[in-house]
Amino acid sequence: MTLAMQKILAWKLMPRLMMLVMTIVYIRVIEFAITTESLSSQHAAVVSVVTGAMTGAFATWVGHEK
Repeated sequence: MTLAMQKILAWKLMPRLMMLVMTIVYIRVIEFAITTESLSSQHAAVVSVVTGAMTGAFATWVGHEK
């Protein structure tokens, strides 16, 4: 394995990039929910699913950062 690849793996760039992308998507979903005048049950379900996915991903990420 090359030195560059070892540094990339040591810095854990992919998990951190994935968490950044998930956080941006989560913020956009919350912005959508806040700006919608009448939130339907389908919209609320999407917000709930994204919130649950974000919670699980964050817990996994924090657990592996030790």
